[in-house]
Amino acid sequence: MHRMLALLSCFMLASPLLECQDDSSQSYFSPDQLDNLLAPVALYPDPLLAQVLVAATFPDDIDAAARFLRANPDPAQIDGESWDVSVKAVAHYPDVISMMADSLDWTTALGQAYAEQPDDVMASVQRLRAQARAAGNLESGPQQEVVDDGGNIEIWPAQADSISVPVYDPGVVYFGSGGAMGSDVETFGPPCVIGVWLNRDFDWRHRRIFYHGWSSGQGWVGRARRYVQLNPVYVDSRFQNVATGRAVAVNIKNYAALDRYSSVHRNVTFSRAGAAPQAPSGAVPAGNKVIQRNFDTSDPRLNAFRGDAQAPMLRAGSKVIPQPQVRESQQPALPPQPSTPGYRLPEVNRPAPQPTAQEPQRPHNEAFGANPGPFAPQQASQRGQASRSEMAQPAPRMSSPAPSRAPGPRDTGRR
Repeated sequence: MHRMLALLSCFMLASPLLECQDDSSQSYFSPDQLDNLLAPVALYPDPLLAQVLVAATFPDDIDAAARFLRANPDPAQIDGESWDVSVKAVAHYPDVISMMADSLDWTTALGQAYAEQPDDVMASVQRLRAQARAAGNLESGPQQEVVDDGGNIEIWPAQADSISVPVYDPGVVYFGSGGAMGSDVETFGPPCVIGVWLNRDFDWRHRRIFYHGWSSGQGWVGRARRYVQLNPVYVDSRFQNVATGRAVAVNIKNYAALDRYSSVHRNVTFSRAGAAPQAPSGAVPAGNKVIQRNFDTSDPRLNAFRGDAQAPMLRAGSKVIPQPQVRESQQPALPPQPSTPGYRLPEVNRPAPQPTAQEPQRPHNEAFGANPGPFAPQQASQRGQASRSEMAQPAPRMSSPAPSRAPGPRDTGRR
């Protein structure tokens, strides 16, 4: 269905329909592009970031959850919805779900990147965290605990029962100081509850997100376990396999909107030629990540029939059948148009109209200089005058002598 809608949505205003590039064809983000995509969330604590990456592969659920929360701000009603469990988890943090819903192009691209390049996505998170720590903007404090695990930087909630979402400018936090009026580069929102919905975490050594089910007694999970009430909505054996929304790969996205995510690598773009994409190990890239949303602008058929009203419609997988070229000398001559100098109206065999008073000649005044086409206003006017003249003729009357009458008093003196 997604592919059919993608093909039907392809069109051009000044040329015939062209073969649409199918978004389902596998393509990969370059490391620099991934850094720009992940910069807004790479410093989120691990329990929340793990849910955000998986939830991004369900952009339709993200949008539905944001709409639901605007109408029903009670978080207790979230668990009964049919969204993916990762979307339900993120929905318990309204600011995060709203941010993802307000930037669905970015969310969809992030989900596609995680679904197709999970190793590359996690490598990008580690690069960004190392860059922020080197700039002095990633340190342990009352809200977070920064842990170095064999070269991998982990970010845990510092409190056992609450988690805080960091707020920062990606264009500053990875490079050094520069907060407004000398303020901190990274701040934190109000503390939020650590609930049973935070049922996933990172295995950074193996570059994967896993379901812990609150059975682990290590790290932040061990600290928070005694504050969490388990329930089957989030703790169930069916979550052992962390599934992603594979359909996100065929979603049509406005990649040009991603160009504003350039806080880390300023010269890297998504809609124009940027850094060459690199496929994950063992995979073969399908082409550059120069996204052409509705059609392939490098297709040589693009200009083959430009401006030709008789050009064939090009569909996916179709072949171009050359149309016979007609030389100018072979083209049939067009009949003279009313706008041609010396043009005379064609003769029409109609009864001659009765003599009528001539109307004054009015100047020809066509709005915007439009071509009058085959309509002959003078001839139509003559026919209308003839019809009105015939209708104006008095009906014949019977001849009879007028009755005589004697002059009355009112006739006296009028002669």
